[in-house]
Amino acid sequence: MREFIVEADGGSRGNPGPAGYGSVVIDAATGETLAERAEYIGVATNNVAEYRGLVAGLRAARELDPSATVRVRMDSKLVVEQMSGRWKIKHPDMKPLAAEAARVLPAAQVTYEWIPRERNKHADRLANEAMDAGKRGEQWEASASRAGLGARVRETPAAPEPAGPPGDAAAGAAKAREALTRSHRAPAAAQAPSGTEDAPATPVTPVAPVTRVAGAADGQAAASGGDEDTTKTRADRRAARGVAAQAAVTEAGPAPDAGRAAEGGPGVTPSVGWGAAPDLGAPATFVLLRHGETPLTPQKRFSGSGGTDPSLSDVGREQAERVAAAFARRGTIQHILASPLARTRETAGAVAARLGLEVTVEDGLIETDFGAWEGLTFGEVRERHPEDLNAWLADPEAEPTGGGESFAATATRIAATRDRLVARYAGRTVLLVTHVTPIKTFVRLALGAPPESLFRMELSAASVSAVAYYSDGNASVRLLNDTSHLRP
Repeated sequence: MREFIVEADGGSRGNPGPAGYGSVVIDAATGETLAERAEYIGVATNNVAEYRGLVAGLRAARELDPSATVRVRMDSKLVVEQMSGRWKIKHPDMKPLAAEAARVLPAAQVTYEWIPRERNKHADRLANEAMDAGKRGEQWEASASRAGLGARVRETPAAPEPAGPPGDAAAGAAKAREALTRSHRAPAAAQAPSGTEDAPATPVTPVAPVTRVAGAADGQAAASGGDEDTTKTRADRRAARGVAAQAAVTEAGPAPDAGRAAEGGPGVTPSVGWGAAPDLGAPATFVLLRHGETPLTPQKRFSGSGGTDPSLSDVGREQAERVAAAFARRGTIQHILASPLARTRETAGAVAARLGLEVTVEDGLIETDFGAWEGLTFGEVRERHPEDLNAWLADPEAEPTGGGESFAATATRIAATRDRLVARYAGRTVLLVTHVTPIKTFVRLALGAPPESLFRMELSAASVSAVAYYSDGNASVRLLNDTSHLRP
């Protein structure tokens, strides 16, 4: 009896938003790709797209051999657990899709396995090709697909190719390895780091007007230039390159000349540290400010984008004034963007009034929608919705009760927002006034950390974090949860 592997994935750019799926059927014995399926399906959620990809993959396997056994491999723990019968299917949109998938082949012929996202790249690329085609007003065509080429690249590691958007650690490490290889062919002189503190700016206090940016369709031109201290910027840049290069050596093993360099051999440039890498220009630096306290903050209640949209409390307003004074003393902020919620706009307004800048409202910075959990404490959610909470803690694809936003969907949204803003504000220092989940997600993506790292970061009200994004795709986390400005 033949055995097939079906790898399937789906995605939504907005959740819900423009969506597509991809699936591939592989011969389990030979590893040969037997069939590819992909389709743009209009506006849908991630989970709907994933189920559609599963159905298409199972149907393709049935067309090849209806008697074959099938191993389904997906990076959606939600779909895998639901189709395996271990998790209940509660969402009304999921039930008919799960039933449709179950009817394609007899249950005894199909097993389900969760795999990490990096092992599901073929199906992921197919889904993205479908969404790209839909954006052009077209449907995906197999003859134009290059998704399978990406799977074959993994078998030839001699020429690593960056595989992620700017600011993702995986893509940065790949580029660092590539630069490392070039550095051995054409050694360059090493430089020593140096730096000075930024000079304080004189605060001014005009009224801060507000401009709205309507998400990804915004066509505002990129700002250019920068007034940050250039010596300090170069030192930060070199430090980030050193860290990235060290990460590359850790992953790929030492370079051929590394031993001779350590021994002081003649004419050998160190492969990591301060040498070899080209000047990348000033990074786009995102200073990430969590809003000040609201009445819900000290009670530790879920407060996302689907709740009551509380304003700052008296304590929160005092925190906003303190952080505004700190930014005025430092004098490096050049632009201010804020989530559309009241607490972030109020915090941003306090800073803008001290710096004489405008506040631009950026919808992509909004907090996660916690669905029916809005306004509840963690303990209350545990008592009322234990199964949903356990699924949410275990799977980034799981949504809060009532159809809120999953952490996976939040990450997709933040990554798209990051890419737009990095392009728009190249070389600039931008204050992003936002919320707990978006800030933790910016940091997680920059570090290449797994989704569960969101539960391992502390982020206080009115705290400051910072990430710098370089032109080669590397990101450097410079600061996390700094609250020194709040101390008397």
